[in-house]
Amino acid sequence: MYHHRLVISYKGSNYFGWQDLGEKDEKATVQATINEVLKQICKQQKCNISTASRTDAGVHAQGQVVKITIPLVIASEKLLLGMNSLLPEDIRILKCESCPATFNPNRDSKSKEYHYYFCTDPISNPVYHDIVAHITSRRGTLDIEGMQEACKCFIGEHDFYSFAKRDATMHMTLRTIISCEILEAKSSIFGSKIYYLKIVGTGFLRHMVRYIAGALFEIGKKQLSVNDVTEALVMHKEKKVSAKAKAKGLHLIEVFY
Repeated sequence: MYHHRLVISYKGSNYFGWQDLGEKDEKATVQATINEVLKQICKQQKCNISTASRTDAGVHAQGQVVKITIPLVIASEKLLLGMNSLLPEDIRILKCESCPATFNPNRDSKSKEYHYYFCTDPISNPVYHDIVAHITSRRGTLDIEGMQEACKCFIGEHDFYSFAKRDATMHMTLRTIISCEILEAKSSIFGSKIYYLKIVGTGFLRHMVRYIAGALFEIGKKQLSVNDVTEALVMHKEKKVSAKAKAKGLHLIEVFY
């Protein structure tokens, strides 16, 4: 078996998340789509795929890192070209290189960077409708400065039990956030002013970034206070302080090793 490390970009709008749901499920996923392409290249022989992050349905990636294990001797540059020629246009292999069998894209990662893009235009821009969230407030505008100040609450090691989806795999809920801030996108050729939450952490719980973004939006609408957020970070609250933000604004930007 031969091992390759890939950096992948995809638009998640047409996929039911990253993870392959099995042959009996007809919903398309990014992993299943890539696996079908690998099987074509490897003449239907079994291939294995592992990833740094299992993104949810509708979430996008600019720098997803994947390890593939295939039974075919092929140069990395030829494998990249071959996969891109067979993949749909909303999935692209950006980099491909051989790697050790011991490489684990999730366990070996040091940190991950996510962006959550949103705009506050009175009327949503249809050009961005599936990659940028449209956030409105009864006040007319979001308090971006208040959201920026609230971002500081999340930096450091905290218990994110109240900011994650609870499931059987949720055992340890302490996570470390390295940076968290609201920024304005430098340019937009379509006229809208776009902001984004930039968050870097050593690891994230399921839906954690979306719940953090959702809480920040409620602060921007003056429906939630910074004290509500800090309290939720020190107490296991069964009731969420806010709804989670929509998936379409979330982008996995880079995985660091």
